Amino acid sequence: MQDTVILAINSSAAADKVFERCMGPKKSTVRFSTVYMFLAFTWQLFAVSVASLSMLFYVIVQFLYRLLKYASDSWVYIISVKVFSSSRINIRIRCSQILYWPIFLQDNGTRSLSSVEYAEKAALHKHSMWSSLAVDVLLGNLFGLALLYHAESACMWVLKFASDITNELLRSGCVWLMGVPAGFKLNTELAGVLGMISLTAIQIWSTIWIFLGFHFIYFIRGLAISGIIFGVTVPAALIKDLIALATLHVSTLHWLISLLYSTQIQALAALWRLFRGRKWNPLRQRLDSYDYTVKQHIVGSLLFTPLLLLLPTTSVFYIFFTIMNTTISLIYILIEITISVIHATPYIKIFLWLVMPKRFPSGIWFEIVSVWSDCIYSHKDISSPADKLQSEKGLTGAKASVVVSFLHSNFLTVGQIVMPHYNKILSGKPRTLVATAAYGVLTGRRIPSTIGTDLPIFPWMLISYKEYWRLCHDSILACYR
Repeated sequence: MQDTVILAINSSAAADKVFERCMGPKKSTVRFSTVYMFLAFTWQLFAVSVASLSMLFYVIVQFLYRLLKYASDSWVYIISVKVFSSSRINIRIRCSQILYWPIFLQDNGTRSLSSVEYAEKAALHKHSMWSSLAVDVLLGNLFGLALLYHAESACMWVLKFASDITNELLRSGCVWLMGVPAGFKLNTELAGVLGMISLTAIQIWSTIWIFLGFHFIYFIRGLAISGIIFGVTVPAALIKDLIALATLHVSTLHWLISLLYSTQIQALAALWRLFRGRKWNPLRQRLDSYDYTVKQHIVGSLLFTPLLLLLPTTSVFYIFFTIMNTTISLIYILIEITISVIHATPYIKIFLWLVMPKRFPSGIWFEIVSVWSDCIYSHKDISSPADKLQSEKGLTGAKASVVVSFLHSNFLTVGQIVMPHYNKILSGKPRTLVATAAYGVLTGRRIPSTIGTDLPIFPWMLISYKEYWRLCHDSILACYR
């Protein structure tokens, strides 16, 4: 039944399109030939202007792309890519979206004339790109103008926040760990060495940050301008990369303490297996029996005792820097999820749902309102289960011959429209991230700072300038037709 209805709708839509093409232009051309000629000439000029501006942008972007590709072997480029990896990806996404606009405006072909479902999906896919770009640029302008207006106050707040974190948290925390933290008696010598290394690294980075603070206002203004030009996702990615650069000393200290902690844990585990007469087989990935000598047991006992006694001191420093690094990683993940949500949100579907929710049906159902039986008429709403059962048995004991019903349709909610897009970008990755982070904290491994959400990556467009101009020109004319 449903396939028959869809086939009938597709056939009628295709016939309507063909009828409009055959009959519509003839009457309009006869009556309004002058108006149509003027509109066609105006649209032709508009197509030439837009195609020329797009080709100019295409030339600039291709020049920058080839320049970066030429310098890809230099150490400056390699370091810049690693430091500003998130910004590079989002800038490329924005440039690709701008370059691909004529592709999305192309005609969908003859299939859209014979299939309503395909035409609907093609239209939503065509408008999803420009709607996402428009919302991104709109949010970027709001963010950029507000940040540009309050640039000096934002700069002062960031510098004061960084100074408070360095002095009140990092330095005070390291000094506290070098003493008797929470009443625990630690190894004084090891705590002093780890504390002095941490304080030295913090002091070096604070000195560098003081010199960079005098020029930080220019970065704030550049961040605002990038949001106005490229949209809010680009400055968000720049903020993420800046946080990673500003907290490099914390990440480095966490890596060093994690290396010491994990090595100590592995050594204690190996020595514990020695006392049990077991040995780890890396080829078969299992524990095998092994006969150790007396000298090996004596050396193992001499190593096991100091490593076990020094473990609380190492663990305290490891827990402190793990908390700091995990907080920074959560900020990374929050910014990454925000960027992915901005890219994945179907703005055109939400707008159509607000204007016309009937565009998103989720099922049909019949409401029986009238039943004619043998010379007896009954007008009753029997949509409830009890009334349906009564109608099946017969309202008057007679067999019904004519039934009058209305066809109704259920509609999707905004949550049902949006959630498939969000599930696609996440697809169970937060659960894997939690398990990996928990395992990394317990074993001293590196904690992931990203969940790897799916972003709309386009292949880079490499065609001739003349061909790109013709593509833009034909796309604008296709909209007029």
